[in-house]
Amino acid sequence: MKNPRKFIIQKFTEYYRDNANKIPLPTSYKKREFGFILSDKGIMLRHKAFSEPRFFRDFIKLITPSDVYHSAAYYKHPSREMGKKEWIGADLIFDIDFDHISTPCTEEHEYWTCELCDQAGVGKQPSVCSQCGGSKFKMVAWLCETCLETAKSEALKLIEFLVNDFGFPPQDVEVCFSGHRGYHIHVERDEIKQLDQDARKEIVDYVQGTGLKVSLHGLMPVSRKTGQKIIGPDLNDPGWSGKIARGVYDIIVTYNLQQLKEINGINKNIASLIFLQREKILKTWNTGNPWGSIKGIGIKTWEKLVEISVVNQAVSIDTVVTIDIHRLIRMPLTLHGKTGLKVVSIPSKSLERFDPLRDAVAFNEGTLKVYILAAHRFRIGKEIYGPYERETVKLPMAAAIYLLCKRAALLTD
Repeated sequence: MKNPRKFIIQKFTEYYRDNANKIPLPTSYKKREFGFILSDKGIMLRHKAFSEPRFFRDFIKLITPSDVYHSAAYYKHPSREMGKKEWIGADLIFDIDFDHISTPCTEEHEYWTCELCDQAGVGKQPSVCSQCGGSKFKMVAWLCETCLETAKSEALKLIEFLVNDFGFPPQDVEVCFSGHRGYHIHVERDEIKQLDQDARKEIVDYVQGTGLKVSLHGLMPVSRKTGQKIIGPDLNDPGWSGKIARGVYDIIVTYNLQQLKEINGINKNIASLIFLQREKILKTWNTGNPWGSIKGIGIKTWEKLVEISVVNQAVSIDTVVTIDIHRLIRMPLTLHGKTGLKVVSIPSKSLERFDPLRDAVAFNEGTLKVYILAAHRFRIGKEIYGPYERETVKLPMAAAIYLLCKRAALLTD
Protein backbone atom coordinates (compact mmCIF):
# COMPACT_ATOMS: atom_id res chain seq x y z
CA MET A 1 0.00 0.00 0.00
CA LYS A 2 1.16 3.54 -0.74
CA ASN A 3 1.28 6.49 1.63
CA PRO A 4 -1.27 9.00 0.33
CA ARG A 5 0.61 12.22 1.19
CA LYS A 6 2.09 12.76 -2.31
CA PHE A 7 -1.26 12.08 -3.95
CA ILE A 8 -3.07 14.53 -1.66
CA ILE A 9 -0.47 17.20 -2.45
CA GLN A 10 -0.93 16.51 -6.17
CA LYS A 11 -4.72 16.98 -5.92
CA PHE A 12 -4.36 20.12 -3.79
CA THR A 13 -1.87 21.47 -6.37
CA GLU A 14 -4.41 20.89 -9.14
CA TYR A 15 -7.11 22.62 -7.11
CA TYR A 16 -5.04 25.75 -6.48
CA ARG A 17 -3.81 25.83 -10.06
CA ASP A 18 -7.43 26.01 -11.23
CA ASN A 19 -8.94 28.05 -8.39
CA ALA A 20 -6.31 30.36 -6.89
CA ASN A 21 -7.58 33.33 -8.89
CA LYS A 22 -11.07 32.84 -7.41
CA ILE A 23 -9.94 33.08 -3.79
CA PRO A 24 -11.13 36.44 -2.39
CA LEU A 25 -8.63 38.37 -0.34
CA PRO A 26 -9.91 39.95 2.89
CA THR A 27 -10.54 43.68 3.12
CA SER A 28 -7.41 45.71 3.84
CA TYR A 29 -5.35 42.66 2.92
CA LYS A 30 -2.12 44.70 2.79
CA LYS A 31 -2.43 45.17 6.56
CA ARG A 32 -3.08 41.48 7.30
CA GLU A 33 -0.72 38.70 8.21
CA PHE A 34 -1.07 35.47 6.19
CA GLY A 35 -0.21 31.99 7.38
CA PHE A 36 0.12 28.62 5.64
CA ILE A 37 0.55 25.02 6.72
CA LEU A 38 3.02 23.41 4.35
CA SER A 39 1.63 20.17 2.95
CA ASP A 40 4.94 18.35 2.68
CA LYS A 41 6.24 19.30 6.14
CA GLY A 42 3.12 19.91 8.21
CA ILE A 43 4.59 23.08 9.72
CA MET A 44 3.12 26.58 9.89
CA LEU A 45 4.64 29.35 7.78
CA ARG A 46 3.62 32.70 9.27
CA HIS A 47 4.31 36.43 9.03
CA LYS A 48 3.71 36.63 5.28
CA ALA A 49 2.26 39.78 3.68
CA PHE A 50 1.25 40.59 0.11
CA SER A 51 1.09 43.94 -1.66
CA GLU A 52 -1.03 42.65 -4.57
CA PRO A 53 -3.54 39.82 -5.01
CA ARG A 54 -1.47 38.21 -7.78
CA PHE A 55 1.48 37.78 -5.42
CA PHE A 56 -0.71 35.92 -2.95
CA ARG A 57 -2.20 33.70 -5.66
CA ASP A 58 1.18 32.93 -7.21
CA PHE A 59 2.48 32.01 -3.77
CA ILE A 60 -0.44 29.62 -3.15
CA LYS A 61 0.25 27.86 -6.45
CA LEU A 62 3.96 27.70 -5.69
CA ILE A 63 3.85 26.12 -2.21
CA THR A 64 0.57 24.10 -2.32
CA PRO A 65 -0.42 24.56 1.35
CA SER A 66 -2.73 22.17 3.14
CA ASP A 67 -4.36 25.08 4.98
CA VAL A 68 -4.46 28.87 4.43
CA TYR A 69 -5.12 31.63 6.97
CA HIS A 70 -5.19 35.39 7.35
CA SER A 71 -5.16 37.43 10.53
CA ALA A 72 -8.29 38.90 12.04
CA ALA A 73 -5.98 41.76 13.01
CA TYR A 74 -4.67 44.72 11.04
CA TYR A 75 -1.02 45.71 11.43
CA LYS A 76 1.27 48.50 10.27
CA HIS A 77 3.95 45.91 9.50
CA PRO A 78 2.21 42.52 9.06
CA SER A 79 5.33 40.68 7.84
CA ARG A 80 7.39 41.45 10.92
CA GLU A 81 7.60 39.18 13.96
CA MET A 82 4.72 39.47 16.41
CA GLY A 83 6.23 42.00 18.79
CA LYS A 84 7.07 44.40 15.97
CA LYS A 85 3.94 44.30 13.83
CA GLU A 86 2.26 47.33 15.53
CA TRP A 87 -1.35 46.27 16.00
CA ILE A 88 -3.99 48.64 14.53
CA GLY A 89 -7.20 46.75 15.26
CA ALA A 90 -9.01 43.44 14.70
CA ASP A 91 -12.29 42.10 13.41
CA LEU A 92 -14.65 40.31 15.78
CA ILE A 93 -14.32 36.57 15.23
CA PHE A 94 -16.22 33.59 16.62
CA ASP A 95 -15.40 29.91 16.17
CA ILE A 96 -18.14 27.30 16.55
CA ASP A 97 -16.69 23.80 16.48
CA PHE A 98 -18.62 20.63 17.28
CA ASP A 99 -15.53 19.42 19.10
CA HIS A 100 -16.51 21.88 21.86
CA ILE A 101 -20.19 20.88 21.86
CA SER A 102 -21.53 17.91 23.76
CA THR A 103 -23.67 15.72 21.48
CA PRO A 104 -25.20 12.31 22.27
CA CYS A 105 -23.58 10.75 19.18
CA THR A 106 -19.97 11.65 20.05
CA GLU A 107 -18.99 8.14 21.16
CA GLU A 108 -20.64 6.63 18.10
CA HIS A 109 -18.13 8.22 15.72
CA GLU A 110 -14.88 7.96 17.66
CA TYR A 111 -11.99 7.23 15.33
CA TRP A 112 -8.33 6.69 16.18
CA THR A 113 -5.02 6.28 14.39
CA CYS A 114 -1.73 4.90 15.66
CA GLU A 115 1.00 7.55 15.66
CA LEU A 116 3.69 5.00 14.75
CA CYS A 117 2.08 3.08 11.89
CA ASP A 118 -0.90 3.08 9.55
CA GLN A 119 -3.19 1.19 11.88
CA ALA A 120 -6.58 2.84 12.49
CA GLY A 121 -9.94 1.91 13.92
CA VAL A 122 -13.38 3.03 14.98
CA GLY A 123 -14.69 3.11 18.51
CA LYS A 124 -12.63 3.29 21.69
CA GLN A 125 -8.88 3.27 21.12
CA PRO A 126 -6.95 0.17 22.26
CA SER A 127 -4.25 0.28 24.91
CA VAL A 128 -1.71 -1.21 22.47
CA CYS A 129 -1.60 -1.14 18.67
CA SER A 130 -2.09 -4.65 17.28
CA GLN A 131 0.17 -3.93 14.30
CA CYS A 132 3.26 -2.26 15.81
CA GLY A 133 2.78 -2.53 19.57
CA GLY A 134 2.77 1.25 19.99
CA SER A 135 0.76 2.90 22.74
CA LYS A 136 0.37 6.44 21.33
CA PHE A 137 -2.83 7.16 19.45
CA LYS A 138 -4.48 10.19 17.92
CA MET A 139 -8.23 10.68 18.11
CA VAL A 140 -9.63 11.99 14.83
CA ALA A 141 -12.80 14.07 14.47
CA TRP A 142 -15.12 12.24 12.09
CA LEU A 143 -17.58 14.32 10.08
CA CYS A 144 -20.95 13.49 11.59
CA GLU A 145 -24.12 15.02 10.13
CA THR A 146 -25.73 15.31 13.55
CA CYS A 147 -22.73 17.17 14.94
CA LEU A 148 -22.53 19.45 11.91
CA GLU A 149 -26.23 20.28 12.27
CA THR A 150 -25.66 21.04 15.95
CA ALA A 151 -22.81 23.39 15.03
CA LYS A 152 -25.07 25.09 12.48
CA SER A 153 -27.78 25.56 15.13
CA GLU A 154 -25.22 27.23 17.39
CA ALA A 155 -24.15 29.49 14.52
CA LEU A 156 -27.78 30.50 13.89
CA LYS A 157 -28.17 31.32 17.60
CA LEU A 158 -25.05 33.46 17.49
CA ILE A 159 -26.27 35.35 14.42
CA GLU A 160 -29.50 36.10 16.31
CA PHE A 161 -27.44 37.52 19.18
CA LEU A 162 -25.29 39.64 16.86
CA VAL A 163 -28.20 41.04 14.85
CA ASN A 164 -30.93 41.44 17.49
CA ASP A 165 -28.92 42.06 20.67
CA PHE A 166 -25.85 43.86 19.35
CA GLY A 167 -27.54 45.54 16.40
CA PHE A 168 -25.13 44.50 13.66
CA PRO A 169 -26.72 44.59 10.18
CA PRO A 170 -27.14 41.03 8.82
CA GLN A 171 -24.99 41.89 5.78
CA ASP A 172 -22.08 42.67 8.11
CA VAL A 173 -22.18 39.23 9.69
CA GLU A 174 -20.18 36.84 7.51
CA VAL A 175 -20.46 33.10 8.07
CA CYS A 176 -17.85 30.60 6.87
CA PHE A 177 -17.98 26.83 6.98
CA SER A 178 -14.50 25.91 8.21
CA GLY A 179 -14.14 22.91 5.93
CA HIS A 180 -14.15 20.58 8.91
CA ARG A 181 -16.00 20.72 12.23
CA GLY A 182 -18.01 23.91 12.23
CA TYR A 183 -18.36 27.57 11.39
CA HIS A 184 -16.52 30.86 11.75
CA ILE A 185 -18.50 34.07 12.22
CA HIS A 186 -16.79 37.34 11.21
CA VAL A 187 -17.95 40.89 11.97
CA GLU A 188 -16.11 43.75 10.27
CA ARG A 189 -17.24 47.08 11.72
CA ASP A 190 -15.17 50.13 12.55
CA GLU A 191 -16.70 50.42 16.01
CA ILE A 192 -15.44 46.99 17.10
CA LYS A 193 -11.94 47.00 15.61
CA GLN A 194 -10.39 48.79 18.58
CA LEU A 195 -11.93 46.54 21.23
CA ASP A 196 -9.28 45.10 23.53
CA GLN A 197 -9.27 41.59 24.97
CA ASP A 198 -11.26 42.59 28.05
CA ALA A 199 -14.02 44.10 25.91
CA ARG A 200 -14.15 41.00 23.73
CA LYS A 201 -14.35 38.87 26.87
CA GLU A 202 -17.49 40.86 27.81
CA ILE A 203 -19.04 39.93 24.47
CA VAL A 204 -18.12 36.27 25.05
CA ASP A 205 -19.70 36.38 28.51
CA TYR A 206 -22.88 37.88 27.09
CA VAL A 207 -23.46 35.28 24.36
CA GLN A 208 -22.68 32.50 26.84
CA GLY A 209 -24.91 33.94 29.59
CA THR A 210 -21.98 34.01 32.02
CA GLY A 211 -22.83 35.58 35.37
CA LEU A 212 -26.43 36.22 34.37
CA LYS A 213 -28.65 37.25 37.31
CA VAL A 214 -32.21 36.27 36.60
CA SER A 215 -33.64 38.84 39.02
CA LEU A 216 -32.26 41.57 36.76
CA HIS A 217 -34.34 40.14 33.94
CA GLY A 218 -37.67 40.29 35.68
CA LEU A 219 -38.11 36.99 37.53
CA MET A 220 -38.91 37.80 41.15
CA PRO A 221 -41.51 37.45 43.88
CA VAL A 222 -43.73 40.48 44.39
CA SER A 223 -45.69 41.10 47.58
CA ARG A 224 -49.45 41.55 47.19
CA LYS A 225 -52.19 42.20 49.71
CA THR A 226 -53.42 38.70 49.11
CA GLY A 227 -49.97 37.16 49.35
CA GLN A 228 -46.79 36.83 47.38
CA LYS A 229 -46.92 36.55 43.59
CA ILE A 230 -44.23 35.66 41.04
CA ILE A 231 -43.61 37.76 37.94
CA GLY A 232 -41.16 37.18 35.12
CA PRO A 233 -40.06 38.13 31.61
CA ASP A 234 -42.20 37.92 28.49
CA LEU A 235 -41.59 35.92 25.33
CA ASN A 236 -41.26 39.13 23.31
CA ASP A 237 -38.88 40.94 25.64
CA PRO A 238 -35.55 41.98 24.06
CA GLY A 239 -32.17 40.56 25.01
CA TRP A 240 -31.70 37.88 27.61
CA SER A 241 -35.10 38.55 29.20
CA GLY A 242 -36.89 37.25 26.11
CA LYS A 243 -34.40 34.42 25.69
CA ILE A 244 -35.04 33.28 29.28
CA ALA A 245 -38.80 33.28 28.71
CA ARG A 246 -38.55 31.47 25.39
CA GLY A 247 -36.11 28.96 26.87
CA VAL A 248 -38.43 28.10 29.77
CA TYR A 249 -41.37 27.88 27.35
CA ASP A 250 -39.40 25.39 25.22
CA ILE A 251 -38.57 23.28 28.29
CA ILE A 252 -42.22 23.04 29.26
CA VAL A 253 -43.21 22.17 25.68
CA THR A 254 -40.52 19.57 25.00
CA TYR A 255 -39.50 17.91 28.29
CA ASN A 256 -41.25 14.70 29.22
CA LEU A 257 -42.08 13.78 32.83
CA GLN A 258 -38.86 11.82 33.34
CA GLN A 259 -36.72 14.70 32.08
CA LEU A 260 -38.47 17.11 34.42
CA LYS A 261 -37.92 14.75 37.35
CA GLU A 262 -34.22 14.53 36.53
CA ILE A 263 -33.70 18.29 36.87
CA ASN A 264 -31.42 18.77 39.84
CA GLY A 265 -33.11 20.90 42.51
CA ILE A 266 -36.73 20.30 41.47
CA ASN A 267 -38.86 18.08 43.68
CA LYS A 268 -40.34 15.12 41.80
CA ASN A 269 -43.84 16.05 42.93
CA ILE A 270 -43.32 19.57 41.57
CA ALA A 271 -42.03 18.09 38.33
CA SER A 272 -45.23 16.04 38.07
CA LEU A 273 -47.30 19.18 38.78
CA ILE A 274 -45.54 21.06 35.95
CA PHE A 275 -46.15 18.18 33.58
CA LEU A 276 -49.84 17.82 34.52
CA GLN A 277 -50.45 21.58 34.30
CA ARG A 278 -48.42 22.02 31.11
CA GLU A 279 -51.32 23.18 28.92
CA LYS A 280 -52.52 25.73 31.47
CA ILE A 281 -49.01 27.17 31.88
CA LEU A 282 -48.49 27.44 28.13
CA LYS A 283 -51.83 29.19 27.58
CA THR A 284 -50.97 31.86 30.11
CA TRP A 285 -47.87 32.97 28.12
CA ASN A 286 -50.25 34.89 25.86
CA THR A 287 -53.13 35.62 28.23
CA GLY A 288 -51.56 36.38 31.60
CA ASN A 289 -48.64 35.71 33.91
CA PRO A 290 -47.34 32.13 33.51
CA TRP A 291 -44.82 32.53 36.31
CA GLY A 292 -47.56 32.79 38.89
CA SER A 293 -50.25 30.76 37.20
CA ILE A 294 -49.94 27.48 39.11
CA LYS A 295 -50.16 27.32 42.88
CA GLY A 296 -47.37 25.19 44.31
CA ILE A 297 -44.72 26.15 41.74
CA GLY A 298 -42.50 28.60 43.62
CA ILE A 299 -39.69 30.95 42.73
CA LYS A 300 -36.97 28.34 43.39
CA THR A 301 -38.50 25.98 40.83
CA TRP A 302 -38.70 28.71 38.20
CA GLU A 303 -35.09 29.67 38.90
CA LYS A 304 -33.99 26.08 38.24
CA LEU A 305 -35.87 26.08 34.95
CA VAL A 306 -34.24 29.39 34.07
CA GLU A 307 -30.77 27.92 34.75
CA ILE A 308 -31.44 25.24 32.13
CA SER A 309 -32.96 27.84 29.81
CA VAL A 310 -29.80 29.94 29.96
CA VAL A 311 -27.64 26.92 29.08
CA ASN A 312 -29.92 26.07 26.14
CA GLN A 313 -30.12 29.65 24.85
CA ALA A 314 -26.39 30.41 25.25
CA VAL A 315 -23.99 29.83 22.35
CA SER A 316 -21.17 27.28 22.52
CA ILE A 317 -18.09 29.01 21.12
CA ASP A 318 -14.34 28.63 21.40
CA THR A 319 -13.84 31.56 23.76
CA VAL A 320 -10.10 31.83 23.10
CA VAL A 321 -10.67 32.65 19.42
CA THR A 322 -12.91 35.65 20.12
CA ILE A 323 -10.68 37.10 22.82
CA ASP A 324 -7.44 36.66 20.85
CA ILE A 325 -6.78 39.91 18.94
CA HIS A 326 -3.99 38.29 16.88
CA ARG A 327 -5.94 35.23 15.71
CA LEU A 328 -5.45 33.64 12.29
CA ILE A 329 -8.62 32.43 10.54
CA ARG A 330 -9.20 30.32 7.44
CA MET A 331 -9.68 31.91 4.04
CA PRO A 332 -12.79 31.18 1.93
CA LEU A 333 -12.31 28.88 -1.07
CA THR A 334 -9.12 27.39 0.37
CA LEU A 335 -8.96 23.74 1.35
CA HIS A 336 -8.96 22.09 4.75
CA GLY A 337 -6.09 19.65 5.06
CA LYS A 338 -8.00 17.23 7.29
CA THR A 339 -10.96 16.72 4.94
CA GLY A 340 -10.20 18.03 1.46
CA LEU A 341 -13.35 20.14 1.71
CA LYS A 342 -13.50 23.85 0.91
CA VAL A 343 -13.86 26.72 3.34
CA VAL A 344 -17.12 28.30 2.15
CA SER A 345 -18.46 31.80 2.80
CA ILE A 346 -22.23 31.83 3.33
CA PRO A 347 -24.61 34.81 3.58
CA SER A 348 -26.12 34.64 7.07
CA LYS A 349 -29.64 34.49 5.62
CA SER A 350 -28.67 31.39 3.59
CA LEU A 351 -27.06 29.41 6.42
CA GLU A 352 -30.11 27.28 7.22
CA ARG A 353 -30.14 25.87 3.66
CA PHE A 354 -26.38 25.29 3.53
CA ASP A 355 -25.26 21.64 3.37
CA PRO A 356 -21.52 21.41 4.15
CA LEU A 357 -21.23 17.84 2.92
CA ARG A 358 -22.61 18.88 -0.47
CA ASP A 359 -21.82 22.58 -0.90
CA ALA A 360 -18.19 22.39 0.28
CA VAL A 361 -17.06 19.51 -1.95
CA ALA A 362 -13.94 20.50 -3.90
CA PHE A 363 -13.16 17.37 -5.93
CA ASN A 364 -16.19 16.46 -8.02
CA GLU A 365 -14.54 14.55 -10.83
CA GLY A 366 -13.04 11.10 -11.08
CA THR A 367 -12.88 8.01 -8.91
CA LEU A 368 -10.11 6.40 -6.89
CA LYS A 369 -9.50 2.90 -5.58
CA VAL A 370 -8.35 2.95 -1.94
CA TYR A 371 -7.67 0.42 0.79
CA ILE A 372 -9.78 1.50 3.77
CA LEU A 373 -8.34 0.71 7.18
CA ALA A 374 -11.53 1.61 9.04
CA ALA A 375 -14.31 4.09 8.47
CA HIS A 376 -17.62 5.01 9.99
CA ARG A 377 -20.67 5.48 7.82
CA PHE A 378 -20.39 8.92 6.20
CA ARG A 379 -21.96 11.08 3.51
CA ILE A 380 -20.26 13.14 0.81
CA GLY A 381 -22.55 14.88 -1.66
CA LYS A 382 -25.78 12.92 -1.96
CA GLU A 383 -24.30 9.46 -1.41
CA ILE A 384 -23.71 7.56 1.83
CA TYR A 385 -20.65 5.34 2.19
CA GLY A 386 -19.50 2.72 4.67
CA PRO A 387 -18.97 1.55 7.21
CA TYR A 388 -15.74 -0.07 6.00
CA GLU A 389 -13.00 -2.11 7.63
CA ARG A 390 -9.86 -3.40 5.93
CA GLU A 391 -11.28 -3.53 2.43
CA THR A 392 -10.48 -2.15 -1.01
CA VAL A 393 -13.18 0.10 -2.47
CA LYS A 394 -13.50 2.30 -5.55
CA LEU A 395 -14.98 5.65 -4.50
CA PRO A 396 -15.77 9.04 -6.02
CA MET A 397 -12.74 11.32 -5.68
CA ALA A 398 -14.21 13.56 -2.94
CA ALA A 399 -15.04 10.57 -0.70
CA ALA A 400 -11.66 8.95 -1.33
CA ILE A 401 -9.72 12.16 -0.58
CA TYR A 402 -11.73 12.65 2.61
CA LEU A 403 -10.66 9.18 3.82
CA LEU A 404 -7.05 9.77 2.78
CA CYS A 405 -6.95 13.10 4.62
CA LYS A 406 -8.39 11.40 7.71
CA ARG A 407 -5.68 8.72 7.51
CA ALA A 408 -8.49 6.19 7.27
CA ALA A 409 -7.31 4.84 3.91
CA LEU A 410 -4.21 4.12 1.84
CA LEU A 411 -3.62 4.13 -1.91
CA THR A 412 -3.68 0.73 -3.54
CA ASP A 413 -0.64 -0.43 -5.48
